[in-house]
Amino acid sequence: MARKTTTSTTKKSSARKTTAAPPKPGKPIFGIGTWVALVLLAALIGGAYYLNNKKETTEAEATPVFEEISYVFAEDSFVTSIEVKPADGETVKVARNEENVWAIELPFETEADQGLAEAAASQITALEIIDELDANVNPSIFGFDEPAYVITIEFEGGKKQVLEIGDSTPTNSGYYVRLDEKKMMIVGLSGIDALTNLVFFPPYLNTPTPTALPTTPTAEPPTQAVTTPEATPTP
Repeated sequence: MARKTTTSTTKKSSARKTTAAPPKPGKPIFGIGTWVALVLLAALIGGAYYLNNKKETTEAEATPVFEEISYVFAEDSFVTSIEVKPADGETVKVARNEENVWAIELPFETEADQGLAEAAASQITALEIIDELDANVNPSIFGFDEPAYVITIEFEGGKKQVLEIGDSTPTNSGYYVRLDEKKMMIVGLSGIDALTNLVFFPPYLNTPTPTALPTTPTAEPPTQAVTTPEATPTP
């Protein structure tokens, strides 16, 4: 009986020694506070990037884009004469004389209003090109076979250029014009009208007085003799 008791006690003691204690849980690498800080930092970086891009986009949209304006003639050109020849009517020409003073040469020679003549010269260098036309298109469809006006401009140095005025555009926003029978384009309505109006309103300094035509005396009708019948004597 004593042996059995000893054996049982030994087994229980051995079992206690061989049972290992469970491992203790380890601490996390980053604490909750660290993760919150990282999230806030990422949010700040993202917000700054968004605001910076939005500012650049707003500035780009707010910056106006100016289209370059093209002119038929150079702005610094010095005009010395303008001749406007209509399809029907008299040709008008104004030119600078030797004293650099504007004078009318056609339809007859006389003094010119310097302000009006200079305004016409300024209009030449202010003709804006709205659009250019394909050089391969038939010019007759724009009215260049029989132009309404032919404007000949002479510049300092003797250079001459010819501007043909064709039809108006379908929207009446401009005219089809051709320069030196080569370059075709659309030019603003008001600029061309200011030049073609020289035909109707030449820049006279004084309005010329029309010359009175000699009157032809009216021939009086021939006087007819009145025949009085003779009295017949009574027998």
